[in-house]
Amino acid sequence: MRRVLPSLPSLTVFEASARHGSFTRAGEELNMSQSAVSKRIAGLESWLGTQLFERVRQRIVLTEAGAHYLSRIREALEIMEEATMETLSFRPGGVTLNIATLPSFGNHWLLPRMAGFTALHPDISLNVTSRQWPFDMMQENIDAAIFYAEASWPGGPSDRLFGEEMTPVCAPGLIAAEDTAALDLLPLLHHRARPRDWKHWLEAGDLNSTDAFRGSRFDTFDMIIRGARHGLGVGLVPSFMAQEHIDARELDRPFQRAMPTPGSYFLVHPERKIEMPALAALRRWMLEEAKTAQGPEVHSPKE
Repeated sequence: MRRVLPSLPSLTVFEASARHGSFTRAGEELNMSQSAVSKRIAGLESWLGTQLFERVRQRIVLTEAGAHYLSRIREALEIMEEATMETLSFRPGGVTLNIATLPSFGNHWLLPRMAGFTALHPDISLNVTSRQWPFDMMQENIDAAIFYAEASWPGGPSDRLFGEEMTPVCAPGLIAAEDTAALDLLPLLHHRARPRDWKHWLEAGDLNSTDAFRGSRFDTFDMIIRGARHGLGVGLVPSFMAQEHIDARELDRPFQRAMPTPGSYFLVHPERKIEMPALAALRRWMLEEAKTAQGPEVHSPKE
């Protein structure tokens, strides 16, 4: 079947031009002249029979059709690039697993342990992607994903890895041990997706006079940890993520009380891939690691 596709170089030029908002800058990136880029775009527009860019003063701006085309083409180019890189790294007899993980979990728990998995299974390569947004394992090329929730994922098999407890952390010397009065004077650092965590921690310690919602909000626990290290305030983070920084004396844990959360970290995978030997090896390894070097085994505060 003959496919209706323009040339790949034309699509590459289109994506670069849209990203830079300039034919000149796209040409610099692609080692082409501005006129050559312009001719490529004109040819693509002629082939499609629609205008992709409007010229506004000294800039180029996507038309509505161009913006729609870019969203689909960019996705296709990323898939082709990923497939190419996988093929370049292909080893006879080797297997590649694509894993999606929460950013901070990946940085503080998964990545420090991956060398152990590679030593046990040198024939299995792990491609790790950081994900904060929802994923669709039926539509995306994901073999396994790690997520945090109060219940297992309803769309396929999942394994509970471990629970979580939250602890306040700050720059060394910022707060004296157990000095709860200092919390009224310092900014509180919040995770954007968990806006009530500080409120719950304070209420559990009968510290209801402190304003639980003041302070800055961040997208990841990594950002909170880094902000706390640099003296931005007091962050409330999972204990297992902060421990390496506490051990290295980059952070203080001024209060020994930790708050269990109702959620857990889960490893999930598509039903159709449950028999994959490489995925089975990853599951066994992760469950064993979760037993021996995990975050705390905790229960919901409601229990």
